[in-house]
Amino acid sequence: MADLSLQSTYKLKTGYEIPVLGFGVYQTPLDVTEKVTVKALELGYRHIDCAKVYENEKESASAIRTSGLDRSKIFYTSKVPRTCMGYEKAKKAIEESLAAVDIGYIDLMLVHAPHGGTEARLGTWRALVEAQKAGKIRSLGVSNFGIHHLEELEAYIKSGAGGEISVGQYEIHPWCPREDIAEWLKKRNAVVEAYSPLVQATRMKESVLQDLAQKHGKTPAQILVRWSLQKGYVPLPKSVTDSRIQENAQVFDFALSEEDMASLKLDSYAPVCWDPVREIKL
Repeated sequence: MADLSLQSTYKLKTGYEIPVLGFGVYQTPLDVTEKVTVKALELGYRHIDCAKVYENEKESASAIRTSGLDRSKIFYTSKVPRTCMGYEKAKKAIEESLAAVDIGYIDLMLVHAPHGGTEARLGTWRALVEAQKAGKIRSLGVSNFGIHHLEELEAYIKSGAGGEISVGQYEIHPWCPREDIAEWLKKRNAVVEAYSPLVQATRMKESVLQDLAQKHGKTPAQILVRWSLQKGYVPLPKSVTDSRIQENAQVFDFALSEEDMASLKLDSYAPVCWDPVREIKL
């Protein structure tokens, strides 16, 4: 793979650039969200992954303003929640997110999960396309969609609905690799984002991670972030600790070998978060 740095980006199908490493704010308390996000921006992160349901959009956007960085240098993501599926509800949710952040536009808006059935999913997409055409959102994508949901949406887009699936965001790590979904997205030149890339710190003592950490003089967390990068994904690690925010970004000065990557190819499917991908059949 090409050499990457914290400043590296991938080009989305819309032509916009998405930084290869993001900073997640899921479950980050309101009273520290701005502080830790400012710290991440100071350390060189340029990609913030938020969502309406996280209830800290306003604080995340305040960090963008506080940072003093030009708005165009920061990539900001939000998501339409599962409780706001359907055209009218989604349209309202999009406007509420835009008002909460008040940063001119949202770089990427995802459908957070495939709840509500076909009509609700497609209505939500229609609302997103309208907002994109109005210049309020730059790129669109989905999160937690199974392949059957992706194919349903793809057919809708091809029927003339508009928009493109530029990004697919999923819980992805060696214990939940989702190779089939990643392959589906990559075949369509969509970027794959990996949330909970550190497995919520539940696997740090696994021998395979410990061995690789010792071999490379890195932490288990850095091994996991590097694995995600070398798979071609955009990992979204989160932390409220300054030292770990920095640590999670210090992953560009080493590489995992083919043998290392093979050792992390595990016969496992053990998500640590919710799993709409498999739970939502319709």
